Amino acid sequence: MIAATKTSNFTAVRGSILHFLDDPERSRDEDAFEFFDDGLLVAEDGYITKAGNANELISELPKDLKITDCTGSLILPGFIDVHTHFVQSDIVGSYGRRLIDWLEEYAFPAERAFADPAHAREVAELFVRDLLSNGTTTALILGSVHSGSVDAIFEAAQSRRMRIIAGKVMMDRNCPEDLRDTAASGYEESQALIERWHNRDRLQYAITPRFAPTSTDEQLAAAGRLAAEHADVFVQTHLAENEEELAWVAELFPDSRSYLDVYDRHGLLRQRSVLAHGIWLGDKDLQRLEQTGAAIAHCPSCNLFMGSGLFDLAKTAAAGVRVAMGTDIGGGTTFSMLRVLHEAYKVSQLLGKNLSPLRAYYLATLGGAQVLDLDDRIGNFLPGKEADFVVLDPQATPLLARRSAQSQTLAEKLFVMMMLGDDRAVAGTYVMGERVHERQTE
Repeated sequence: MIAATKTSNFTAVRGSILHFLDDPERSRDEDAFEFFDDGLLVAEDGYITKAGNANELISELPKDLKITDCTGSLILPGFIDVHTHFVQSDIVGSYGRRLIDWLEEYAFPAERAFADPAHAREVAELFVRDLLSNGTTTALILGSVHSGSVDAIFEAAQSRRMRIIAGKVMMDRNCPEDLRDTAASGYEESQALIERWHNRDRLQYAITPRFAPTSTDEQLAAAGRLAAEHADVFVQTHLAENEEELAWVAELFPDSRSYLDVYDRHGLLRQRSVLAHGIWLGDKDLQRLEQTGAAIAHCPSCNLFMGSGLFDLAKTAAAGVRVAMGTDIGGGTTFSMLRVLHEAYKVSQLLGKNLSPLRAYYLATLGGAQVLDLDDRIGNFLPGKEADFVVLDPQATPLLARRSAQSQTLAEKLFVMMMLGDDRAVAGTYVMGERVHERQTE
């Protein structure tokens, strides 16, 4: 029997359990994941102690422990979003522009409002609630150029014990004057935020040059110095999102071999570097990403919305580059990782490739943890991991229920969920073993 002490806080949830041990593309199915049709997930003081067949584990629990019965639902590790902008929440679904025009017309005006700390706190609360209502428990987040935006998102996450990584955008050119910092001030403000927040509770910092066109060589060098001085801090930025952007970067950085080389020359490629998009990359760039350990955030919702192009997930992964999934709010149009997987499947189809449902869910859970170099803490249900998880209801809508009832295999059930599911399918979200979101039912 699992020993209980007076200070122990147990969580036990019964339902179908799925978690991944490896990438299904690299391992045989039986080695890549564990599935328990009638499973029991047990956590103590916020950490996983056991996950397995319910009938085998129930006898090991304290006899007075209440088990939350989610029979008929699917329990997965919490979704991990490796690229999103909380400061763009108010412009999701803004009509009719490609990337550079969209930044000028929508993104920059929205981000200007984050000079007001009260506005930053209001949007941060909304954003965190939306993450959790969609089953996302960890996210890598860009703030605005204002340090207060990062304070706000960290405070909102800290109050819910979430594992969040965030950073202040650095940009000292090609943006509105009132949204510019300098190489020196960007370095100093980022340094102060690292000291204030990095590794505080479950919060971590990301050095965040917005993208190469909005930073001078001097500022990118300052970001590289920060990265050299803080080996366990993250780096996040954008890379090769659309063809117009590529041409602009080539004009601004004529001495660089490629867009990726701009970052490489400034020491910004390493483990814990996550670059969003990466649609327009050559073979040398893929090789360099693999060599440095830098990863790509695949953001299909945004790529389709902006008309930026089709990311070749299969080719990128075959080159040994680590990839995970990003919503990219607000160019992306959904907080739902299920909808992001839905879009990723369609992008692969358009490229004549295949994204299996098992691999899709891996990318949204353990794959995300591996990209963030946090797979020793989150991403699956091995003992000792942090107990972040989501409960998905295959009966959430009439169509989903009907299609789920007709599905014979696990893969079919997963596929139907990612094709037809959204936030309505999220029955509950748990952070460190505590339920922080419960779907409202009439």
